[in-house]
Amino acid sequence: MSNNNNEIPAGYLRNAAGHLVPLDLVSEIDKTRNSLVLEIVSKANDLRALMADFKADTFGDIQAFAELSAEKYGVKLGGVKGNITLHSFDGRYQIRLAQADIKIFDERLQAAKELVDACIHRWTEGSRAEIKALVEHAFQTDREGKISLGRIYTLMQLEIEDHEWQTAMQALRDSMQVVSTKAYLRIYERDQTGTFRQLALDLAGV
Repeated sequence: MSNNNNEIPAGYLRNAAGHLVPLDLVSEIDKTRNSLVLEIVSKANDLRALMADFKADTFGDIQAFAELSAEKYGVKLGGVKGNITLHSFDGRYQIRLAQADIKIFDERLQAAKELVDACIHRWTEGSRAEIKALVEHAFQTDREGKISLGRIYTLMQLEIEDHEWQTAMQALRDSMQVVSTKAYLRIYERDQTGTFRQLALDLAGV
């Protein structure tokens, strides 16, 4: 019988199916493997917590330093919103704080697509269908039903002097909504060749 309670009674282990198994029915090698895995996971969780604390403390320290630096010029910051790069005095170390907006498209994307399609049909009348296919590729969704911002940005960077196209590009800009901002902290050390190498700290996910 499956037990959904997270509490495991003394003298039992829970198996992958969720069943409680008496310890005397579990082989010694299975017990040892289980203990090893749980020990490693516990240490990993402790390390992750330390990294999360380090990330939060570092963001706070950079924020405080940016405000201190701005005060020298009589400027009051309302928070660090852009990208910041800090160097050690000897130039050996570099810390980069990058902030990126997470964007999605709202319903106006469909209006933009209709305008783009109208332009393509007008321009490619009697021409090769591949041109239309290339533009339509920008509006294709991935497995999660999301449209690639990168492909849309590529369209928006095209310098096409056409009123209908410009209207379509404005519709694309209007359809973009910032839903959150993600901050990235990267630390670099300059090697003997003068190249900055990033320290292997995966802080993005903590």
